[in-house]
Amino acid sequence: MPRRPLHRLPPRPRFRRSLPLLHLAPNLVTILGLCAGLTAIRFALVERWEIAVALILFAAVIDGLDGLLARRLDAASPFGAELDSLSDFVNFGVAPAVVVYGFALQRIGDSGWVFALVFAIGCCLRLARFNVGRAEPEAPARTHFTGVPAPAGALLGLLPVYLSLGGIWATENVPWVVALWIGLVGALMVSRLATLSPKALRVPRDRAVWVLLALALLVGVAFTQFWVLMTLMSVAYGGTLVYAALRRHTVARS
Repeated sequence: MPRRPLHRLPPRPRFRRSLPLLHLAPNLVTILGLCAGLTAIRFALVERWEIAVALILFAAVIDGLDGLLARRLDAASPFGAELDSLSDFVNFGVAPAVVVYGFALQRIGDSGWVFALVFAIGCCLRLARFNVGRAEPEAPARTHFTGVPAPAGALLGLLPVYLSLGGIWATENVPWVVALWIGLVGALMVSRLATLSPKALRVPRDRAVWVLLALALLVGVAFTQFWVLMTLMSVAYGGTLVYAALRRHTVARS
């Protein structure tokens, strides 16, 4: 009697797949920003305010770089998106709250810590809402954000430190003013206020050269009066928020 041919089992799937090292670049940039935020907390604990704030600003500058790299390299992934969100909470929620608390708010004790918590939780809720919106079906490109983005919130929250380091106003001597300010910024991050998005900015071709000259001016000021520049930028961004709030109120009444 002829033997039946043995059925060969299908080959086992290979679970280990190689990954191009270049595809890890976005996550490496995110980790770099996270290290900057954590190190900012370390320098805040020893009252090295200039270095602590500079590290948070560095994390804000490279915040958009990981997403850009992921799109350019076609390396976007759910893991990278979650890593970026968790890094943003540390860099722009926890680190600025610790810096501002150590700089001014600890002078009013537990009340100062409450306002630091309001800021950090506001950032956390802002990021959670963004993550939920990211999971929804893709919508047409928007020209504004809903609420103050986490990096911009961190830059605004650090305004009292800029004022003091720039010799403009010793805000550490008015901790209640700082507390109210950082609480307001935390509320703005979770608000429904339509805030400015870089996607909405358009430059006429015949004025592009003036934009480049303005950029050169900003770089020069950054090397000579950095804290004054950060103060002016924060005030200018705050002005756009006031304009957005007034416009929203006008539209609501009409």
